[in-house]
Amino acid sequence: MTRALVYFPDEEAPARRLAEAADLPAQAVERHRFPDEELKLRLPVAENGAFPDTLVLYRSLDRPNDKLIELLLLARHARRQGARRLVLVAPYLAYMRQDIAFHPGEIVSQTIVGGFLADLFDAVITVDPHLHRIERLDQAIPLEHAIALSGAPRLAELIAEKRHAPLLMGPDEEAGQWVRQAAEITGFEAGTCRKTRNGDRNVQVELPALEVVGRQVVLMDDVASSGHTLARAAEALLAAGAASVDVAITHALFAGDALAVIQSAGVDKVWSTDCIAHESNAIAMAPVLAEALASLG
Repeated sequence: MTRALVYFPDEEAPARRLAEAADLPAQAVERHRFPDEELKLRLPVAENGAFPDTLVLYRSLDRPNDKLIELLLLARHARRQGARRLVLVAPYLAYMRQDIAFHPGEIVSQTIVGGFLADLFDAVITVDPHLHRIERLDQAIPLEHAIALSGAPRLAELIAEKRHAPLLMGPDEEAGQWVRQAAEITGFEAGTCRKTRNGDRNVQVELPALEVVGRQVVLMDDVASSGHTLARAAEALLAAGAASVDVAITHALFAGDALAVIQSAGVDKVWSTDCIAHESNAIAMAPVLAEALASLG
């Protein structure tokens, strides 16, 4: 059975790291945008004209709207060309946040986008999807092989290299799962803050009852979007006497001026995985993603 990986040029570095780790040939998809915003895509073709039995598509779904159309076009084309199995490696998975209707008429995007992906692919591999009211990824993406990995172990390894006996801190209760994973791996002390959200960019953070004076603190979370939750937590920690505050996250979304917001709050280092290509990337997820691909057989 032949296998190959395709990727888009803006994600060449992490895609090629995965291809190398998984021992897969890799080529870039050609992408052209017409003046009217329509997309024209071209999949690379093997010299003998044969299409691989298994095609792995690497596409992280940050800024997802165009990318979902890319997936539709590529997957339907690959099926017509004879691909027997299509695997999506989407290290960041969009539209998982809206999992219930909070107000009448709201669209629950999680199951709609999840169903869309399940119709196109035989397997989906992602990292730290934003799941709160469900336990498993296959409840959002109804596939036998809907695989959710975690970036916390890789981040924990990095933190242990960079800081001596730091205090690991979640900026809110939702981040507790990643902090606990990292604490179990490293043995470092850990805690979580309590957050009150008054809007997308208006949050208040209350510190836990832990001694922070003179401590090196590392804030951990799955994603940084607006940056305000991390910024408020960093400000509170520094005001309470922390010696330093760093940030370690899986997904470096950093919408707008988010990185500047975090840095202006007094944060020293910002470390992220390469699930989303960004200047803060410090950890490659390729080894973990390659293991997940191997598990599919």
